[in-house]
Amino acid sequence: MRSKTIRILETTKTTSADHSARSKLCALAIMAKAPRPGTVKTRLSPPLAPEQATALSICFLRDTAENITAVAAQVSGKDRSAAALIAYTPVGDETLFDGLLPDDFALIAQRGDGFGERLLAAANDILHSGYGSVCLIDSDSPTLPPQAYEQAVGELARPGDRIVLGATTDGGYYLIGLKQPHAAVFDRIRWSTETVFAETCERAREAAIEVVELPLWYDVDDGPTLEILKAELLAGMAPGFATLPGYPAQHTKQFLLAQDLALNAAFEVKPPDPLDVDQQDADSQETAE
Repeated sequence: MRSKTIRILETTKTTSADHSARSKLCALAIMAKAPRPGTVKTRLSPPLAPEQATALSICFLRDTAENITAVAAQVSGKDRSAAALIAYTPVGDETLFDGLLPDDFALIAQRGDGFGERLLAAANDILHSGYGSVCLIDSDSPTLPPQAYEQAVGELARPGDRIVLGATTDGGYYLIGLKQPHAAVFDRIRWSTETVFAETCERAREAAIEVVELPLWYDVDDGPTLEILKAELLAGMAPGFATLPGYPAQHTKQFLLAQDLALNAAFEVKPPDPLDVDQQDADSQETAE
């Protein structure tokens, strides 16, 4: 992990040499907010305190980044290659990512107002920086199987246009991959609802764009999905819908273990002190008299 300032990808300074070097790369870009208490994982507070939710968000980010770095190394030198990015917000909080990411990551700023605008702008900026394709990835699925990323990169490396979508159990998606910045698939979407995936597929169908679906997974953004995550990482219970083994997500696992130990310690029942029991008996007898 790096301790110095992370590299920032400036789209206005892209050269022809950059385009040449990146043209066969698929950019695996995590859409992420800077980890500041009160602004990340707010739907997990409660059950977590804001500081705990922020710490968990950092664990998610580190696990997802390490997963992507391993995938990029795995596919390198084959008929496809990948690069690692963070599409971040807000501008000005870049230093909050220092020390959290592997050395191969770079930052690129998000822009736009609504979520759909930000996704489309990120796709535009990354593709215009010379990358041959891009996958926009959520930061809420730390145990996503690496094979899902590998499949996305492989599908986008094939000739012809298409989008790649990975559905989540709540009706959204954890990844959208594109070779062209198709505005249609971000238009007329009711974001943060259970219809996002279906509506995106419908927009693609209307625009005659092929859709390749990745394995179903889940994102962790509320109490019930946090329990699924705990069962997967702490009890070894794979989600019922899983067709692939999940990523081990060691940073997240260690956080959850520490939280469980603290909770157990707080509620641990201590054996009664015999002296206290004797004193209580004596006080009861005096009251009765």
